[in-house]
Amino acid sequence: MADLLTTWRARLGDNFNNTGHNTLHASEDMVVKNIGRKDPYKNFKFRISLDGKPVLGVSKVSAIKRTTEVIKHRVGNDPSHDSKSPGRTTYDPITLERGITHDSEFEKWSRTIHSFGGDAMMDLAGYKRELILEIMNKKGNVVHRYFLHKAWVSEYTALLDLDANANAIAIESLKIEIEGFEHDLITKEPDEKSDDRTQSK
Repeated sequence: MADLLTTWRARLGDNFNNTGHNTLHASEDMVVKNIGRKDPYKNFKFRISLDGKPVLGVSKVSAIKRTTEVIKHRVGNDPSHDSKSPGRTTYDPITLERGITHDSEFEKWSRTIHSFGGDAMMDLAGYKRELILEIMNKKGNVVHRYFLHKAWVSEYTALLDLDANANAIAIESLKIEIEGFEHDLITKEPDEKSDDRTQSK
């Protein structure tokens, strides 16, 4: 976990510098190992890392999504329908939720953007950070990995509603802006018959 992003780029080699960053050459790593698998992966086993270190207690992560604007155009003698081409691409913010503990990492990160102490407390050099989202199978093997680039906190909820008649966990949350994400396509499919959790890392 020390520096997954650097390791990932090193493994990609020249492929990372091509126009299609994640376009890999065919290799034995891409062979399907679990031919008999019928069930899709579940959405309740995952791990978030911030600058290579796991963030403890995260219980919910919103969808990772990008949208490319459509530019419509036609000239006077074209047929009576539009031509379409891609315009600017935007990446939706993601939201992280976790139960409140004495771990203050969420609050510390939010303070790099704004602090009651004034603008001088802002960390202009370090407020954008790298996130890694890992999806795991039920055995705890990593099956998919996403790199979320240049992430920074646009909204920090220190405490959600309190209710004396409720029976629930106290939650804090972050809304995080990102400037891009990449899917690590070279994460190997784990052998589901094996107990070795290190093979997919």
